[in-house]
Amino acid sequence: MSAARSSGRAALGLLLVLTLCLPLRLHAQQTAKPVLHGKHWVAITGKPLAATAGAMVFQKGGNAVDAACAMLAATATMWDVLSWGGETQALLYNPRTGKVVGINALGVAPSGATVDFFKSKGMQYPPEFGPLAAVTPGTPGGLMVMLAEYGKLSLAEVLAPAIQMAEEGYPIDAQTVRSLEKNKKRIQEWRYSREVLLPHAGEAREAPRPGEVFRQPELAATLKKLVAAEKAALAKGKSRKEAIQAAYDRFYKGDIAQELVRAVREEGGLFTLEDLARWKVHLEEPVKTSYKGIEVYKLTTWVQGPVLLQALNLLENVDLKSMGYNSSRYIHALYQAMNLAFADRDFYYGDPYFPPAEPVRGLLSKDYAKERVKRIDWEKNDPSAGPGDPYPFQGESNPFLPLLEQWNRQAPEKKVADNARAQLDFERTFYAGTTSVQAADAEGWVVSITPSGGWIPAVIAGRTGVGLSQRMQSFVLDPAEGPFNVLEPGKRPRATLTPSLALKDGKPFLSFAVQGGDSQDQNLLQFFLNVVEFGMNVQEAAEAANLNSFQMRASFGKHESKPGKVLLSEDVPPWTRKELKRMGYELSFEERTSGPINAIGFDREHGTLWGGSSHHGEDYGIAW
Repeated sequence: MSAARSSGRAALGLLLVLTLCLPLRLHAQQTAKPVLHGKHWVAITGKPLAATAGAMVFQKGGNAVDAACAMLAATATMWDVLSWGGETQALLYNPRTGKVVGINALGVAPSGATVDFFKSKGMQYPPEFGPLAAVTPGTPGGLMVMLAEYGKLSLAEVLAPAIQMAEEGYPIDAQTVRSLEKNKKRIQEWRYSREVLLPHAGEAREAPRPGEVFRQPELAATLKKLVAAEKAALAKGKSRKEAIQAAYDRFYKGDIAQELVRAVREEGGLFTLEDLARWKVHLEEPVKTSYKGIEVYKLTTWVQGPVLLQALNLLENVDLKSMGYNSSRYIHALYQAMNLAFADRDFYYGDPYFPPAEPVRGLLSKDYAKERVKRIDWEKNDPSAGPGDPYPFQGESNPFLPLLEQWNRQAPEKKVADNARAQLDFERTFYAGTTSVQAADAEGWVVSITPSGGWIPAVIAGRTGVGLSQRMQSFVLDPAEGPFNVLEPGKRPRATLTPSLALKDGKPFLSFAVQGGDSQDQNLLQFFLNVVEFGMNVQEAAEAANLNSFQMRASFGKHESKPGKVLLSEDVPPWTRKELKRMGYELSFEERTSGPINAIGFDREHGTLWGGSSHHGEDYGIAW
């Protein structure tokens, strides 16, 4: 009887384990959106209409670069969540060379933007909004250089959908309308912004209505000027590339630049014609690491991209798969690895075109990661985890050792105030929005873009229709808060924008990006691990529940942090919550925590493309 009872208990225990595991596995296989399958191309971005613009250009015979540029133009025209005066960061795979190329089209601080200037106004950081928040426009230049160097079609063909949307109008979406109405008081401060963005001035609701046809004739005129410059150059016998350069010059050195600078200075900004004329797009070699035979590429330290590579190097020393997806041990391992990697980001990242050189080789050293991972306490969170010293791992001495020792001894107090308003402001700035663009084609071109800047509420620069960036706030004014990212005229702020590409056996394996400020590389890290460690396809991985840490410094607003706070999915079970609280975490929950991830996977066995687009936002994809 005792043996039978013992056998029954064992069977019941096994049934209970299977019952608990089965829903998790079934949940992993069911997605809110279907995976996209394409033989010829895939186009994915932040809004359905913008994805359609990419599809239109593919159908014209364009390659993935052409389609990506069309989607970039459409999203900038739709204010999703950027405008034409923002910045563009891209990685692309060139099948002709087998190389990954980086596109650096982040604007710079204008001539008058100095530490003393902002301190004289009583500011701890450059402002979040207004003309003084703007770096020089980067997206027009990034789009045109990328198109000229790697596309097939003309600028006129690629901009056609955006011009039609601006001139004839398009049905504006509810998400953008809500943002306009919510921010209308600030929009009203700027003459040209209120004229464009609040068409029902004086009414109770001044923003457009959802579905209303929203027109931007002045932006359409600006885009038409670019096309006219290209057309005139072609008529003079110039090459395709030279004709696109003529359009570039008209924006940054011609009549568009003149109106842009005039209007910015009228609003109280600092731009000069020399600032725009001196700025240029950089074609770069990205940084990379390997994780279990997969090469992962990111843009370098002018964005936060290398932080994902550092986290992978740390986690390569840990058996993640045996911990189980989103178990307490897995969540703790990722949180601690991100603590260490993001602490390095906050101290060491900055514009590589300004001295001193960032210690990239040391930061990405596998030996450095092995040394850093020893610091992890596997039983509790470490709220004081600070930056390490990568210089010995590249055979050099740290020029900022006193600042590093000061940081790790007593980091500048940047914790969020303990009140509801401060918490809401912190989370708003922490997730400061953008969008992403993913495109791939049968020829082998792959493009991953994370553009941003000029989100609502933005200053519109006069009659150009161009909304200005707000990226200046990502600088610091005190070297103690990050010696590589201190504001200087002509310098790029260290941005959060971080497209990703991964190769396996020298061929594209994954192209992925996400919006969401300081959460971006957190979500992309988990997306990558979902595919590589847990065998998810791109749609499953894009929708899967993520954790978000708030322990790193925010790159926006007051640059605050919330050590130990973690955002989790509501699906996290009680026993995992209990264990994490025991380990010192402050838990918060939301229904969806994936972030609006967009991704393309490459099926080498069948020669097809798989597209994934998270159900977190309004992101959308089309494949053929």
